[in-house]
Amino acid sequence: MTTDPIAEREKLNVLVLEDEWIARNFLVEIIEASGLASVMGAVASLEEANEFLETASGIDVVFVDINLAGSSDTGLGLVRAHHARPGAPKFVFATAIRDHAIEAFELGAVDYVTKPFSSERIVQCLGRLAKQQTSPRAELPNRIVARRRRSLVFLDVDQIWAFESSDRLAVVHSPHGVFDIDLSLAAIEVSFGKRFLRVHRNWLVNTAYVRALDRDAGETALVVSAGYEETSAGIRVPVARDRAIAVREQLLATCTGIRQR
Repeated sequence: MTTDPIAEREKLNVLVLEDEWIARNFLVEIIEASGLASVMGAVASLEEANEFLETASGIDVVFVDINLAGSSDTGLGLVRAHHARPGAPKFVFATAIRDHAIEAFELGAVDYVTKPFSSERIVQCLGRLAKQQTSPRAELPNRIVARRRRSLVFLDVDQIWAFESSDRLAVVHSPHGVFDIDLSLAAIEVSFGKRFLRVHRNWLVNTAYVRALDRDAGETALVVSAGYEETSAGIRVPVARDRAIAVREQLLATCTGIRQR
């Protein structure tokens, strides 16, 4: 089944939490075939879902089952833990249980689909969410205010190399120096959309300044700087092992010159 694509819209990025293998695969097939969304992950447990949401960026929608075999909590617990976070995805319950709908909507769920669900019902849900995503949004800020001792420093977003979180503090790296900021990395992702790529739980990188991707002894790092010379000022940013493949693919997606593997 396919749906006419909505003009000028990127596909929704979806995470599926469903402990039954057949139901999980069926839901993934419907979502992918709709043409409205891409499944970024399909997991069977709360632990896997929590880890995915804590480490992955750019998830727009999570389809959540309520009763999960082998889990100490229900899918409602996942929503309680994540729905109020800055930049949190939207949650859709896809479950055989009908009597938790009120609680689900009180938690901020955007839809409640009961099993056995049909392709039409899932596509209807995705279509509504896709239309919401294409609604006019506030213009993204072009500058950020940071701190240098007692002074406020105003930086153009396009000149920023990366944001780093460390010891409850956040700093911005730029060719003009390193400055403190009062925003969390999650808030920065929300504020600046996809201008920055999450490569590590502690790092957001401006891909326009990525000059090299290095691998050494199984570790991956990005060289981020204004120039390509070895003497150019810049920073070396670690890439988390569980993100290395995705980061490499995203960097290569807009390039040509080598064979992807």
